[in-house]
Amino acid sequence: MGKKQFYANLQPSEMAIFGAAANIYAAYVSSGQVNDANESEMIKKSIQTSIKLADIVEKAVQSDGEIAG
Repeated sequence: MGKKQFYANLQPSEMAIFGAAANIYAAYVSSGQVNDANESEMIKKSIQTSIKLADIVEKAVQSDGEIAG
């Protein structure tokens, strides 16, 4: 039996958060913080951290398309 294929259609902002989360998770793995028992927890932590970072950036940085209020 073959592997089940997975397809994702992420929007640009979702791709940015995914990329950051993947980098954060890779840092956890390379620093030895991930094991079989906490793998799912660490993936979720990576995603939550990435979202938190995106939120802080969104609040701190005004892009060219945004109007100062």
